[in-house]
Amino acid sequence: MSQNTYIENEVAKIFGTSEDYTLKSAKAAAWILAHFKGTNLKIYKTQNLNPLADYFILGSVENKIQANSIANAISRAFKDKELSLKSIEGTDEGDWILIDLGDIIVHVFQDTTRDIFDLDMLWKSYPQIEIPNEYYYSSIDEIEETKEDNLKKYF
Repeated sequence: MSQNTYIENEVAKIFGTSEDYTLKSAKAAAWILAHFKGTNLKIYKTQNLNPLADYFILGSVENKIQANSIANAISRAFKDKELSLKSIEGTDEGDWILIDLGDIIVHVFQDTTRDIFDLDMLWKSYPQIEIPNEYYYSSIDEIEETKEDNLKKYF
């Protein structure tokens, strides 16, 4: 199975839930961030609190290549779902990439840039959506390996 097919299948699972369509979209973007090893992921629910979007998603990455890979994957996944991809900004520098999906805005930061702008502090009053632990793994094999590693620690 190709990387793109795997991402399409996992995003389709998220869209197959009974949650609100915009929330499913936010979770799908967060899953892609996690799949590409994004860290410190947060989904802020800003619906009725901020006129810019219903959800803000933040994630940190280690370098420009990782940031651009995430931006490309989100762009591809949302175009395939025929969702509204308004714009992607910051791909040249890669320190802070902003992906505007209409009701959702995704911020992909390199750690140092995230610390400088500190949107987490700015948005601390917004409620957060819990990101399922399974989003942080790239495949079922990694989940099983992690479970085995954790069992070995205790037994």
